[in-house]
Amino acid sequence: MNKTQELHGLGQSLWLDNISRVILDDGTLRRYVNEFSITGLTSNPTIFDEAIGKTDAYDEGIRDKAKAGKSSEALFVELALEDLRRAADLFRPVFDTTDGVDGWVSMEVSPLFANDTAGSIDAAARIHRQAATPNLYVKIPGTPEGVPAIEQSIFDGVPINVTLLFSREQYIAAADAYLRGIERRIAAGRDPRVASVASLFVSRWDKAVEGKAPPELRNRLGIAMAGRTYRAYRELLASPRWRRLAAAGARPQRLLWASTGTKDPAASDTLYVEALAAPDTIDTIPEKTLRAFAEHGAINGVMAEDGGDAEAVLASVAKAGIDVDALAIQLQRDGAQAFVTSWNKLMTRIADKSDALVRAG
Repeated sequence: MNKTQELHGLGQSLWLDNISRVILDDGTLRRYVNEFSITGLTSNPTIFDEAIGKTDAYDEGIRDKAKAGKSSEALFVELALEDLRRAADLFRPVFDTTDGVDGWVSMEVSPLFANDTAGSIDAAARIHRQAATPNLYVKIPGTPEGVPAIEQSIFDGVPINVTLLFSREQYIAAADAYLRGIERRIAAGRDPRVASVASLFVSRWDKAVEGKAPPELRNRLGIAMAGRTYRAYRELLASPRWRRLAAAGARPQRLLWASTGTKDPAASDTLYVEALAAPDTIDTIPEKTLRAFAEHGAINGVMAEDGGDAEAVLASVAKAGIDVDALAIQLQRDGAQAFVTSWNKLMTRIADKSDALVRAG
């Protein structure tokens, strides 16, 4: 049994932070399922830009759809959903066995809607209908404008992966939106079982304070923010509000660790995966980090439900003059803008490829 299998045995779901037509076609994704206990995956515009830009695996589909008159965005959504449906089919046995707790894939709404509540609601509903598979999450960022879109989408029965969360406060806002959506469904006599996950980004914290935090706090801020948020997650699941919803048949919104690849070349390449071992959570892992953890990772127990030393670390960070509340807001804004940049790059790439492939016949 390798370390990824042991981690899965602790009760943590391991999802791949990648998708491409190549790993679907050559059996790599299936091998990750069989050998590394991968039970789901996530995607975003950056991932698809890499996949489409670096291979010719999509060329035939791009040419055919362009000839049919598809615009860049409509063409991309079709391409992405073709891949994601194949991955969803691969994970469907897990989805069925766990009664919908695990076995999911995720598709992002256009990041151009990050600050557009109505646009996010409409886009999420369209992707959900077009995907036509039960185990696909639609990703909506947990921005101030995204929070009401999350609530409405949950009420509408759309499974949501809340993305771009960086702090306990942002997580709580997203979790509250999920709870309100479920409460509204119950009040309306609807089925309360609408799935959701809340994705907290971890390693970007340490990248953001690189060179600003004292040496003894190097690569500790992201894990501390995760510990603080994990405590809030456990407290929510123990709350009377949640227990009432659970008694009515609702499912918990699971906490997901995102951005778990190590960015500091001087740090362990399995740093975050080891620190974030926690039952009833999900870890989305880049391919390189997944292989590294399977090969030489270590499991040193599970995260403390009370957050462990998170608050002590965060107090030291504050003494060093770092305002984590302001930084959380900035990281969310920067993350949303980075996805916009990737999206625009992806649309340009598809438009250019479409023109070239159509001209070539």
